[in-house]
Amino acid sequence: MKIGVLTSGGDAPGMNACLRAVVRSAIHYGHEAYGVYDGYKGLVENNIHKLERNDVGQILNRGGTILGSSRLPSFREKEVRQKAVDNLKNIGIDALVVIGGDGTYRGGMALDKMGINVVAIPGTIDNDIASTEYSIGFFTALDTAIDAIDKLRDTSFSHQRCTVVEVMGRDCGDLSIYSGIACGAEIVITKETGYDKDYVLRQVQVAENLGKRHLILVVAENITNVFELAKDIENNSNFNSRATVLGYIQRGGTPSSFDRILASKMGVRAVELLIAGESGQAVYTDSLEIGNCPIQEALDVKGEVTDLYSYLQKLN
Repeated sequence: MKIGVLTSGGDAPGMNACLRAVVRSAIHYGHEAYGVYDGYKGLVENNIHKLERNDVGQILNRGGTILGSSRLPSFREKEVRQKAVDNLKNIGIDALVVIGGDGTYRGGMALDKMGINVVAIPGTIDNDIASTEYSIGFFTALDTAIDAIDKLRDTSFSHQRCTVVEVMGRDCGDLSIYSGIACGAEIVITKETGYDKDYVLRQVQVAENLGKRHLILVVAENITNVFELAKDIENNSNFNSRATVLGYIQRGGTPSSFDRILASKMGVRAVELLIAGESGQAVYTDSLEIGNCPIQEALDVKGEVTDLYSYLQKLN
């Protein structure tokens, strides 16, 4: 077999480790591996090259993705996807591993319906593929957020300040709630919790009445303007208030040991599924055990509000 591999959407620490696992396990089983550069754009533009074992050496500990990534909205169009299919068939590539988030999954599922054998692997710091317990990159991004919030807490305490921190997560609040618990945040705001400014201001007042010297608020991105929220808190309390947006710093950096191992195990499972003739499958982890399910099923799973929110309330 000739097995292709691509990374698509937002980069995530551990993607390189997963790429390495796909290439080396494919070669281990006697097959050829091909890297597709710049995601689905590379498929359409035929930017596809054979990879050997040494091509993926020294990348296990590197963040980002050496294959590059991109977003290609036009891939939704069948005629665009047909170019990708034709390029794969002209090279003789039998199967494809796609690493990324929900957009990557949808692209892979579309290719599967057009006759390309596809297995999808969750690689996103948002942890927003609900079918998997954890996605590649999540814990590294979490460590980055925790490190930043810990530093902000030091100055927050020194200046009797309320610090509002925006973390990534888009439509999934896992980064926010996990970092909030790990850093002792008084308030966490996510899509799952909902946002009520008046309630937040009341909670700040409660904390002030309890004699708290400083506060940490963690807010998931795209919920509210954190700079305006910080001003509202300052105008309605005795706290000085500042807002910080962690932004893309959360995407980069050396992948954690957990992400390296998770990525390696998922990469091997993807290759083994393709060799077994499985297609249209998504790899996942459940209680740290690696499994797989149809891509459509993976996309249909709805995220639930984690019981971690109840822990946060009890810890405050």
